[in-house]
Amino acid sequence: MATYGQIAELADLPRQARQVGYALHALPSGSRVPWHRVVNARGEISPRAVPGSSEPLQRALLEAEGIPFSPSGRIDLTHHRWHPTPR
Repeated sequence: MATYGQIAELADLPRQARQVGYALHALPSGSRVPWHRVVNARGEISPRAVPGSSEPLQRALLEAEGIPFSPSGRIDLTHHRWHPTPR
């Protein structure tokens, strides 16, 4: 589990979390990029601007991987955040 900001930092785009969101949104259908593993800094699935969005799908994919959600819809990032190996 990573945050948009975390991915932006890793891509040398500090403070550009929205750009990560735009890039993930633009992925073609069937992409192998694990877009569903990226959430906002609060550990929530970010709402989409498009009606009929992929929020239920993202949550279902994460739950299928064993990621639990709190009653308020948050993921505990202290336990589930990705910590990449330093380069």
